[in-house]
Amino acid sequence: MTSLAKQQRFLQDKKGSIFKEKGVMMKKILLILTIITAAVCLFVYVQQVDTEHQDTKIAASKQSFFVAEDGDDENDGSIEEPFQSLEKASEQATPGTTVYIRGGTYYESIKVKHSGTKANHIVFQAYDGEEVIISGEKIEDTEEETALVSIIDKSNITIKGLTFTNLSTDLADQTVMGIYVTGNSSHITIEDNTVRNIETYHDDGNGHGIAVYATEAMKEIIIKGNLVENLKLGASEALVLNGNIDGFNISHNTVRNNDNIGIDMIGYEGTSKENDFVRNGTVESNIVYNNSSYGNPAYGEEYSAGGIYIDGGRNITVDQNTVHHNDLGIEATSEHHKKYAINIDLTNNTVYENNYAGISIGGYDTDRGGTKNSTISNNILYKNDSKGLDGGQLMLQHDTSSNKIDKNILTTSDKGLFIVNYFTANSNNTLSRNVYHQEEDKESSWIWKDEEYTTLSAFQTATDSDSNSLYVDPKFVDAENGDFTLKTDSPLKEIME
Repeated sequence: MTSLAKQQRFLQDKKGSIFKEKGVMMKKILLILTIITAAVCLFVYVQQVDTEHQDTKIAASKQSFFVAEDGDDENDGSIEEPFQSLEKASEQATPGTTVYIRGGTYYESIKVKHSGTKANHIVFQAYDGEEVIISGEKIEDTEEETALVSIIDKSNITIKGLTFTNLSTDLADQTVMGIYVTGNSSHITIEDNTVRNIETYHDDGNGHGIAVYATEAMKEIIIKGNLVENLKLGASEALVLNGNIDGFNISHNTVRNNDNIGIDMIGYEGTSKENDFVRNGTVESNIVYNNSSYGNPAYGEEYSAGGIYIDGGRNITVDQNTVHHNDLGIEATSEHHKKYAINIDLTNNTVYENNYAGISIGGYDTDRGGTKNSTISNNILYKNDSKGLDGGQLMLQHDTSSNKIDKNILTTSDKGLFIVNYFTANSNNTLSRNVYHQEEDKESSWIWKDEEYTTLSAFQTATDSDSNSLYVDPKFVDAENGDFTLKTDSPLKEIME
């Protein structure tokens, strides 16, 4: 074989060897790809199984229990075999559980035993719109706090569509309540319930319709769509938030016919060791009327009950509420010396025919606190001071500073007082674009730093403010029947809009 032939043979053998090596390499690559594909498929399968397992767990957690008057606590709690007692249902309820209560009257209280989670509340509610009455008629008097619902150190709870009624006491040291939330409970929703006939008959007694007392930090308290009525409260309030509460909404409730304050947000009473004041919330679209302390044994013949009261709260908006025939319509201050209601916005409220005053800020005497950095704007204040008690439509009491008062429409009662300010601790409060209702054959006046002024121009000079306000007839559609819409030819259309 020639040297050239040998060289060609060598090259052919080498080429074949390279092809062989490439074949082996391709097989290895294919094997690796197969393994990777199988691993991915296995991972996806495991994830799917795990997701299905989690979905099953969530579905299982979203269980329902039923309670009926003719049930039995030995039953399984299904709709066919309901429990008999609320206590049994509460013991069994875990996150995601809805306890459906069938129509009827239950002579026991609901004591919430477990917390839900943020995604899975524990819910106690009436079944399918049936009327469920939780009655306190058979609950014995004891010298302690007694409630028809107790939520103590529990969170993520909803109470919905129930009626709480007929709980009363003759004891001074027993506080009776419809719904009671306390401790560090958070993420609580109280919705579409009726609370009525919660009553204390002792001269020094206390009662509440709905009471939230934050002895530790609470947040996200929602109270909406409830009816709270016909309560005898002693020295307490119909619907109250007190203590260390950061974040709340009180909306679309009706609070009526009670013998003390309607809705109250309180600070500085010693309820919590730190941050002892209610803050960062809204009170909106509520209807509050016929709440008066007159005749309440704790107050005698005093007209001192506010429809809506901020007592030491901060960063609270009170908006679009209808407040009438209470003692005071809306009040914002602090009852504690050198403490304040701060950053309170009172806006777009209709406040009419309250006994003493329409809106009041500042302490009722020099031993109280006051009101700072707040806004009173776009409110209708109509014929408040209906009892002739010299409270006027807007009352500035002790220690008010840096508050803005603008674009309100004020109509006096027979007493003829627009703005009343008998205290001299009044600084940097500004007024602008307000409308003072001019009526035929009625003499009206303003009182500022304990001096009375009988013309708007004199008042403007004294306050060095309110220069762009008006003294005209706003032309309401039918104010006497509660329609404060402005007529199309009202001179205020441009100002108010």
